[in-house]
Amino acid sequence: MSGRQVPDDRQRIDRWLWNARVVRTRTAAAGLVVAGHVRVNSVRVTAPGRVVKCGDVVTVTLHAGVRILRVIGMTPRRGDASAASLLYEEMSGSNEGSRSAPAD
Repeated sequence: MSGRQVPDDRQRIDRWLWNARVVRTRTAAAGLVVAGHVRVNSVRVTAPGRVVKCGDVVTVTLHAGVRILRVIGMTPRRGDASAASLLYEEMSGSNEGSRSAPAD
């Protein structure tokens, strides 16, 4: 447990979205980013390698609606749903409102 092969304080956005179980595959996470459906701290991200850190606010537009997540943790590998829920805090306003389609 004391080995620090992966930085604890930052991670690629595509990997973080996958580890947090926002999407089913890392390829899907990268696709969302490239398509412009992900924002970090209100800035649109188009590079899957964009680094996120604890405290960042990630906004993701999905078919089911918009999710606004505050990053509160990182993990070197994908875990189950209960472990994934420890990586973020759902912000108020997520999945609310009538806007569920991705913005152009």
